[in-house]
Amino acid sequence: SEELAQKLQRRLLLEESGPAGAAEVAAEPEPAEERSCLTANADSELSAKLSRRQDINEGAARPRAAAVFNPYTEFKEFSRRQIKDMERMFRLYDSGRDGYIDLMELKLMMEKLGAPQTHLGLKNMIKEVDEDFDGKLSFREFLLIFHKAAAGELEEDSGLMTLAKLSEIDVSIEGVKGAKNFFEAKAQALSSASKFEAEIKAEQDERKREEEERRNRRAAFRELKSAFSQ
Repeated sequence: SEELAQKLQRRLLLEESGPAGAAEVAAEPEPAEERSCLTANADSELSAKLSRRQDINEGAARPRAAAVFNPYTEFKEFSRRQIKDMERMFRLYDSGRDGYIDLMELKLMMEKLGAPQTHLGLKNMIKEVDEDFDGKLSFREFLLIFHKAAAGELEEDSGLMTLAKLSEIDVSIEGVKGAKNFFEAKAQALSSASKFEAEIKAEQDERKREEEERRNRRAAFRELKSAFSQ
């Protein structure tokens, strides 16, 4: 605000003093403090950009996450039900309810699945899909495990492949058998849009059926209650 006020003041002086005064005001040097402040800001910004470029070149830069993550549009190879199954599993083991599975939560998950891992093994599992280098798994990174398993990008004896196989989510098994053929067949059978709409309609029909059953139960209860009250 101070810098802006100084610039506005110089502009007013230029307009009020006419051509002769304008030349005089324009010739006045900027305050040394202002010049040093602007130079420092420019230097720090340039330094930050150069540092990030160096990190990118060395493969150590943290990717800038998108503002909104939609698993249904980003992972189109999975059905809505499969993604919901993965989300339920993720929430089950996210005991901290912070939206991440950390090292200890992953340790508990692998123990519950019957495939305990060493501390180093757990760290390697996270590292393989840890895009932002924070040492824990977000839901997107959790989905990457199944994406990589289905695409045949995981070693058969790796911890992540073991997790995918033991998760009881069918996509991992189908992926191990031959992910590319599986995905190509799915793509030929149904377009993503129609598949998405069909799944939404199936969910709506299921909710309607459950609501109808609840209404029938309430009606039967009222009828039974009325019979007893008589």
